Amino acid sequence: LFLATLTYDTLRFEYEDFPETKEPVWILGRKYSVFTEKEEILLDVTSRLWFTYRKNFPAIGGTGPTSDTGWGCMLRCGQMIFAQALVCRHLGRDWRWIKGKRQMDNYFNVLNAFIDKKDSYYSIHQIAQMGVGEGKSIGQWYGPNTVAQVLKKLATFDTWSSLAVHIAMDNTVVMEEIRRLCQSNLPCAGAAACPALESDMLYNGYPEEPGLRERLVLWKPLVLLIPLRLGLTEINEAYIETLKHCFMMPQSLGVIGGKPNSAHYFIGYVGEELIYLDPHTTQPAVEPGDSGCLPDESFHCQHPPCRMSIAELDPSIAVGFFCNTEADFNDWCQQIKKLALVRGALPMFELVERQPSHFSNPDVLNLTPDSSDADRLERFFDSEDEDFEILSL
Repeated sequence: LFLATLTYDTLRFEYEDFPETKEPVWILGRKYSVFTEKEEILLDVTSRLWFTYRKNFPAIGGTGPTSDTGWGCMLRCGQMIFAQALVCRHLGRDWRWIKGKRQMDNYFNVLNAFIDKKDSYYSIHQIAQMGVGEGKSIGQWYGPNTVAQVLKKLATFDTWSSLAVHIAMDNTVVMEEIRRLCQSNLPCAGAAACPALESDMLYNGYPEEPGLRERLVLWKPLVLLIPLRLGLTEINEAYIETLKHCFMMPQSLGVIGGKPNSAHYFIGYVGEELIYLDPHTTQPAVEPGDSGCLPDESFHCQHPPCRMSIAELDPSIAVGFFCNTEADFNDWCQQIKKLALVRGALPMFELVERQPSHFSNPDVLNLTPDSSDADRLERFFDSEDEDFEILSL
């Protein structure tokens, strides 16, 4: 991994452009044609927030590392998939970054949540230190499940985004569990006491009208992360079609995973190749300029994106989805149910209305019955990938 880091910078601008193919290119739920929309493809990819190794940032924990080169790639991928959720939440999927164009305040608010300093919501500092509670020492490599669990914990402090983060364990998505999570947790005595109800919040997809507050239950925007193991040492071909379909859904946040010990953020596919953003290049840490404005060009990958064969994917991944409204979630459930009917596509996870009885009983663990299944199960799963149940044919 370290050797790859040394040679990466010299290679990074020599990527071949997209292949000339009739196959559609899918990027996070958007379909493109290489022949007529190459610029749009590259603009969409460049607009994603790109987090890479950095050096010379403030020491983690005051005395720890000042660079994450060689160990932080999965943490950076976790930042990328979560940044995409925040972009969808605050800017919308249609938002685009154009070099040199003045961006809105919300864009800088999203970017600042990931800057390499201890008080950013989702900084490398916060992720590394929160990971200690998951049994990972600072500087230790994470798997997709660990980074998902850590991001879930950090999101509780991000009152601006007010997200409901659900990690579906045991290859099972429980709809009832998600609805309970997204329709609760509002510290509202009355409108005045509730700063979370900003004017940009939607009530089940509808802008606020007088009296609507009383009539509708508020839906917190959902970030759904599903850690999966799609084979023993290599990906089982039977899951490839299903994996592709995940990138076709409008709710897609992409996939974090990669090759063994080398993490990537996968944002789409073309043919039999995955399209990804690669964190394995070391850039200097960024400081706000004199005006207080953050120089942001290094957070956007401005060369054609990397591609790799789907067959090379390490079987341990986490798939992400974002549902801004209850209607988005209902639509996602319908798509997952339809996917079960596609020939040659083996389901990667199960979608159920209620928690199956084989899930651990909350009483056994002395936890309150309303704590989520992820909380109940994470102690069983937090020692990393070897604890995953293998999906069988």
